[in-house]
Amino acid sequence: MFLATRFGESNDPLESIWRADARETRRQRAVVQLLVQLNLQRAGLRKRAIQCLATLASSMSDDLLARATISVVLILKNKDVKPDMTRTNIQMIGAFCRAVGYRFGNHLNEVVPLLISYCETASENDDELRENSLQALESFVLRCPRDVSDHTGTILDLALEYLSYDPNFTDDMDEDVNEDMEGDEEEDEESADEYSDDEDVSWKVRRAAAKCLSAVISSRPELLSTLYSKASPKLIERFREREENVKIDVFNAFIDLLRQTGSVTKGSADLQSGGSPLYMLQQEVPKLVKALNKQLREKSVKTKVGAFSVLKELVIVLPNCLSDHMSSLVPGIEKALNDKTSNSNLKTEALVFVRLVMASHSPSVFQPHIKALSAPVLASVSERYYKVTAEALRVCGELVKAIRPSLDKPSDFSFVPYVQPIYVAIFKRLTAQDQDQEVKECAISCMGLVISILGDQLRNELGTCLPLLLERLRNEITRLTAVKAFATIAESPLKIDLSCVLEQVVTELTTFLRKANRALRQASLGTLNALLTAYSNKISPSSYESIITELSSLISDADLHMTALALELCCTMMLDKQHHGSAGAAVRERVLPQALILVKSSLLQGQALQTLQGFFAALVQSANTSFDTLLEALLSTAKSSGSHGGPASKQAFHSIAQCVGVLCLAAGDAKCSSTVGMLINCLKGGSGNDATTLLSLLCLGEIGRRKDLSPHVNIEDVVIASFQSPSEEIKAAASYALGNIAVGNLSKYLPFILRQIDIQSKLQYLLLHSLKEVIARQSLDEAGKVEFKETDVQKILSLLFTHCESEEEGVRNVVAECLGKLALIEPEKLVPALKERTASPSAFTRATVVIAIKYTIVERPQPIDAYVKPCISSFLMLIKDEDRHVRRAAVSALSTAAHNKPVLIKDLLPILLPLLYDQTVVKKELIRTVDLGPFKHTVDDGLELRKAAFESVDTLLDNCLDQIDPSVFITPHLLSGLSDHYDVKMPCHLILSKLADKCGPAVLAVQDALVEPLEKTVTNKTKPDAVKQEVDRNEDMIRSTLRAIESLNRISGEPSTRFKTFMQSVVKSGSLAEKYNAVRHESDSMVGAGDIMDMS
Repeated sequence: MFLATRFGESNDPLESIWRADARETRRQRAVVQLLVQLNLQRAGLRKRAIQCLATLASSMSDDLLARATISVVLILKNKDVKPDMTRTNIQMIGAFCRAVGYRFGNHLNEVVPLLISYCETASENDDELRENSLQALESFVLRCPRDVSDHTGTILDLALEYLSYDPNFTDDMDEDVNEDMEGDEEEDEESADEYSDDEDVSWKVRRAAAKCLSAVISSRPELLSTLYSKASPKLIERFREREENVKIDVFNAFIDLLRQTGSVTKGSADLQSGGSPLYMLQQEVPKLVKALNKQLREKSVKTKVGAFSVLKELVIVLPNCLSDHMSSLVPGIEKALNDKTSNSNLKTEALVFVRLVMASHSPSVFQPHIKALSAPVLASVSERYYKVTAEALRVCGELVKAIRPSLDKPSDFSFVPYVQPIYVAIFKRLTAQDQDQEVKECAISCMGLVISILGDQLRNELGTCLPLLLERLRNEITRLTAVKAFATIAESPLKIDLSCVLEQVVTELTTFLRKANRALRQASLGTLNALLTAYSNKISPSSYESIITELSSLISDADLHMTALALELCCTMMLDKQHHGSAGAAVRERVLPQALILVKSSLLQGQALQTLQGFFAALVQSANTSFDTLLEALLSTAKSSGSHGGPASKQAFHSIAQCVGVLCLAAGDAKCSSTVGMLINCLKGGSGNDATTLLSLLCLGEIGRRKDLSPHVNIEDVVIASFQSPSEEIKAAASYALGNIAVGNLSKYLPFILRQIDIQSKLQYLLLHSLKEVIARQSLDEAGKVEFKETDVQKILSLLFTHCESEEEGVRNVVAECLGKLALIEPEKLVPALKERTASPSAFTRATVVIAIKYTIVERPQPIDAYVKPCISSFLMLIKDEDRHVRRAAVSALSTAAHNKPVLIKDLLPILLPLLYDQTVVKKELIRTVDLGPFKHTVDDGLELRKAAFESVDTLLDNCLDQIDPSVFITPHLLSGLSDHYDVKMPCHLILSKLADKCGPAVLAVQDALVEPLEKTVTNKTKPDAVKQEVDRNEDMIRSTLRAIESLNRISGEPSTRFKTFMQSVVKSGSLAEKYNAVRHESDSMVGAGDIMDMS
């Protein structure tokens, strides 16, 4: 045996390891021989042996890998081995871990203490040993996040200790005595720069410590608060590092800390809670700014770029945090922009920082420094390098907002001296032809801002500038940016005189409405709306006619957002009766037919539906269309569904009814009353068909919700008579109508509904729906709402709690929603009553009250939050209930809380997460076989629960990332989900993509294990006789898998060999290549759109 020969003893423990299998394979023999090379004298051979073994490791069996690792560990345990051999074997350990990731985790309990011991006991001159140990520990943190968890605290302490390891240099700056004296600071810095020792390699230890610390920061979001208390002060202190490369790594570590904070807090502003990461960061800001100011005075350009990068991330994560520190930062900014030694990279970083600070801070913070900043910023506008110029123009836009923040109120700050210099600098760029596209667009946008904010000071220049913008509007390359610039100008309160270009601009914008470019059409609609609002008296009737003609082709359910903008523009034109009284007639002739087709669409919803309602109201108010004609047109649309000729969809009936309701209110009391009478007669007569009855009921509901219908005697009896209809849709519409009519006059109709629930046992489900409408509308209507009477509340509660145990799931769901919405109105009564019933012996009751609490957790702050937070654990702990329906309800409530109000549950997550993860496991006791005669069908009753559990984790990753250890979830829960049913795989792919983006190191660590389930899914083929639905379903699954694979491919860091092979041989070849490229293009487009949004 080679190793036995090496050590010269037949009873060597290494020999017994390899003799465990008498029949060695060729691979085993190769591994043995390579391990021998690790202990040879020649360093070159040892280095190549490490590379060979690392390459082999990914294809080793677990047993072979374990034996190879134990061989290396045994050598490391031998303290008599030469230092060179020890260092080589430590490098081997790190290489093994990087190569095999999570598979190395079983050895960490033995290896980590060993490496830490070497770090701490290494001789004073053996810095390379410390470096190798820290690099190996970094590999463990990144590649084995789950198994290294128990050692993370020790590794963190070690990294922080060696971050300042510099035995050959004593820095008097440890004392703060002279920190306030600039002369002393500069002297210290100079002395630090003067120090040089070619043999000093301690900087490598500090660099390895910084990277190890960065690994802990980026892979352990749940330790964020600990990192702020321990690591943040040390990192800030080490900004004074004398070795530039190490200093950049320290900057990068702090940037990782800031980015992790931004990812975890996700825009929350929790600056009050003492333990929150944002609060702890806020406390560090003064020290951070002081330390970075020193770096901005350094001579090194690289150092200054790093300092600005830290400041930039700080402002992104914690806006408005530099209000008290701008005076100290301005000299550094000024120097970076003015200094001849500054390169374009430094100038760009400085300008980006200035723009971000200006955008996130009050103008009053900057106004004292405008004089100092404006000159270098305007000088940068003339820079030759386009990136600097473009960024300088963006800063100019923020500068304009800062010098004149309010156009209505006079300011103490005199902005007039800056108007001409800013205008001249931007105008020069606006007129230049031979420049980058990005610079052209920035110049146009900036000039739009200048005119909109400073236009009253530039009256003489408008005649030159506006035609130039019009020219850019006519240029295909710059027209979209110019459209937006004109919108900015039109919306200005200064009412800029656009007479020299107004008609031409309107003409151009009108032609853009027929272009294929969606973004251009969208922007043109917004700009036209702004222009017509501000300058309608100066726009000719013929221009109005042209616009209306173009608008008619834009109204369709194919693009509801565009439709909403087009209808909004129609409303703007119709409301201007003084100058364009005939606009309503043109709209009625050209646009109304399209609107009547749109109202029948089953896709109509949201903003488009709201705008359509406003359109009908504006049309009847424009005095060009009679109410009766409009009403008849709307009601007749329900008879058919447009081009198909069949009956209108359910959504169409609701859309039509809402439009009728708004139309009646806009027409006045008399018309409204006559319409209600007509609708009541339709119901009384009983001669109408089902469609007429259905629409009449929905219309009464929509009108009754907005207006008291009590003058119409016995309307409630007419509506409730429809409860006896054989049609389920008519019964549901009658229930909806009765509830909404009650909203209009609570005191009269609510007792009626409650009385009917008592009397009509067979109609209770429908009447409960009516009650739900009443309660839901009351809980939403915060302003001027009618309070429920005490007796009504008690009666409602008694009624609802009685129906908690109903056998019908539909009834229980309605009851739960009623209880939840009622709790929003009466929290002090409802929340304790709901909590009490979490201990009910009835599973139906427990499930109902948990669903009810879900309805109380809405996005906006509510008085009920103070009642829910102390007792929410009683509801969520039902996630371990014996009944799966109760567990499903608890998981759903947890998802809602995580999405709407994560603060309610964050403290409970250490207990809840293991229980939630348990719901993702396939449970055999929930799988049953149903005998259907010719064949047997397997039913998985736990499927919905598993799907809900994974969806809950997905939500938690968005809002509670700092409470989640991703490695604990990934293995085994996510890996199991990726091999589960279709309905479970889809949310798992989304989770994997999210984890790849936010917790890349944790995913990279298990990349090998992810390949198998992903490959199985992405290569799945449907049976030859599969129906179209199955084929489409499989295609959707493949696309979903490819999106997850693309997310894995985007993780920064070295991918595993198995993943690279999978990408080349499976994903990027054959029939999958085209699909993968389509997914990549889609992903790149989304990233690009995100970047554009960030820049805007």
